[in-house]
Amino acid sequence: MEALGRHVLLELRSCNAASLDDLPFLEGLMLRAAEETGATVVGKIFHQFSPQGVTGVVAIAESHLCIHTWPEFAYAAVDIFTCGENFDPIEAARLIIEGLDSRDPQTTEIERGAAPLVPAYA
Repeated sequence: MEALGRHVLLELRSCNAASLDDLPFLEGLMLRAAEETGATVVGKIFHQFSPQGVTGVVAIAESHLCIHTWPEFAYAAVDIFTCGENFDPIEAARLIIEGLDSRDPQTTEIERGAAPLVPAYA
């Protein structure tokens, strides 16, 4: 059985700290990563923390991309989930890694819904 979705988790260390605290930059980066890799953006929300850090979610028809940053550690956690065929989460991850200048990225991909599932209305 094929999985229902792909979940890509990014541990981005040694990033450009200034970029990690720049909400407009991060919003643009996440939207570009979604749009340039085939996702259909349906919404977004980003929040600037005080004294530093940003969290944001880009909702896509295929699921979501989200980011949470710690500029003081030059670190970002990124989550990319898709259940569609037209969106490439690995390419989106590459764009985000490059955009944040991460010198120590770790990528983990998990298949979601891979176990045999029973239809709810069988």
